[in-house]
Amino acid sequence: MGDLRNTVFRAGLEALYFTGAHRMLRPVFGGLGAILMLHHVRPAAPSDFAPNALLEVTPDFLDSVVERVRASGFDIVAMDEVPGRIAAGGEGRPFVAFTFDDGYRDNAEHALPVLKRHGVPFTIYLPTAFAEHEGELWWLVLEETIRTQRSVTARIGGGIVHFDCSTASLKNEAWGEIYWHLRSQPETELRAYVRDLAERHGIDFRETCRKLCMDWDELAALGRDPLVTFGAHTVSHIMLAKYPDDVARQEMLTSREVIEARLGRPIRHFAYPVGDSTSAGPREFALARELGFATAVTTRPGLVYAEHRDHLTALPRVSLNGHFQALRYLDVLLSGAPFAFFNRFRRVNAA
Repeated sequence: MGDLRNTVFRAGLEALYFTGAHRMLRPVFGGLGAILMLHHVRPAAPSDFAPNALLEVTPDFLDSVVERVRASGFDIVAMDEVPGRIAAGGEGRPFVAFTFDDGYRDNAEHALPVLKRHGVPFTIYLPTAFAEHEGELWWLVLEETIRTQRSVTARIGGGIVHFDCSTASLKNEAWGEIYWHLRSQPETELRAYVRDLAERHGIDFRETCRKLCMDWDELAALGRDPLVTFGAHTVSHIMLAKYPDDVARQEMLTSREVIEARLGRPIRHFAYPVGDSTSAGPREFALARELGFATAVTTRPGLVYAEHRDHLTALPRVSLNGHFQALRYLDVLLSGAPFAFFNRFRRVNAA
């Protein structure tokens, strides 16, 4: 499913680029700017089984993105500046803001040197359980379980299914069936499932968190750089829309309070975990506004328009996707053209 989707999307980007349509459409759909979304930044490690490769880009690609953004006439701004840019409604040059989700150690090891060399401000959204190395990065634990096993036993649709994982192709088949089955389940069941699966196959989910995520001391050291802003990303990285009001509110509020206490700085910005329409919607947007966040970002694809002045807690982002590490794709995305078609020409998608 994912490969087909990538193929179709790539074909659309290629068509817009090589026909030059993206340049013609940019004055119409280019908007005020873009909030770029990243997760991992690290050197490429080619693998035949890398189902989460969309979540990582190389330092060289990040470097080229910064250069391309500036050469294309965009101002690079911190998230603190975004509400003012939106309120100004298009006065001045378009903007780009760089954001990172989850607080991965490679953000400090590989992204910071690139961004610091260019003087680029950026925001990292933190789930506090990740910084405490108690987080359940279930999508990565699932990948690690399948990668390290020659066979996996899983419960699918009420029955036990045995997956042959002896080759990369078979691992990808197992991932596709297990992952999409899990995404259809309540998140409490999803997490229990992956926790049990990992335990039965000798994988420690906490070790995954310790290996990949910065702790509070590392975050404090990173935060001494004036280019760095931190935002809240819940306590345990839950899909908020799948939980009752009191749980969602507490996850959002507690994450801000803990980050402020541990890092000694005000937290004004929020990112919804997973952030698609099944994970964050009007209730969550209202909660973020009620809790006083200046902005809150989704993973819904799109550029920022003047109309977002009334929807600062439902801002779209542009994913720097690991499967699309080519500057021509960036050019097309920043034109706004593919998102106009994807969003059926709606500038704001806050439903």
